[in-house]
Amino acid sequence: MTQLRGSWAALTGALALSWGPYVIDPTGGLWAPLAQTVVFVGLVVAAVVCPRAKLRLVRTVQRRALNPLVRALYGVGVNPLGLVVLETRGRRTGCPRRTPVGNGRTGNDLWVIAEHGVQAQYVRNVLADPRVRVRIRCGLRYRWVAGIATVLPDDDVLARQRAVVAWHPLRLFNAMNVRLLGVEPVSVHIALLPGVDDSDRTNDQHVRRAIDNTAVRAGL
Repeated sequence: MTQLRGSWAALTGALALSWGPYVIDPTGGLWAPLAQTVVFVGLVVAAVVCPRAKLRLVRTVQRRALNPLVRALYGVGVNPLGLVVLETRGRRTGCPRRTPVGNGRTGNDLWVIAEHGVQAQYVRNVLADPRVRVRIRCGLRYRWVAGIATVLPDDDVLARQRAVVAWHPLRLFNAMNVRLLGVEPVSVHIALLPGVDDSDRTNDQHVRRAIDNTAVRAGL
């Protein structure tokens, strides 16, 4: 029910963005807002009627088209959506896996809403190994920052989104997309460790201490 409520709220915002330009200038035609309306309504209905099919469709589009495009733009310093890149370790291969995610940073805490919940590959990687890296803006430059990730299945996703967005336009846009595209989203908290070099990520004592402090820092 919470997921559906969030989807309808996001649908309202998406339709407003779709029909706004037409209301301002009707000469652009009806086809674009009508097509977008069909897609948006279809996503919400699919979440209720056949969530598994929606998950497969959305994940395929993201994996084949959206994520590679975002990573390519990010690589040349273009980040129009204000995203960050999360690096996890493949739970089977041990190889680094990089995924663009929403930027819900507050100080040394980074909140990510995984729209596909535990079905997302990077969430499964986190469950297997909480040591991650995040490529994030530090001053005027982007750099990799080590962190410890924790999946929080009992967290109130909608409340967490509202707290993270705080009327930030890019975060609001990302939250709308997550609610429209998502199936059983889950909160992921990342305790950033800006003072830790990459070479220290395998320091078991340091990792255990950071994990112990994560719940306290997150206010859980």
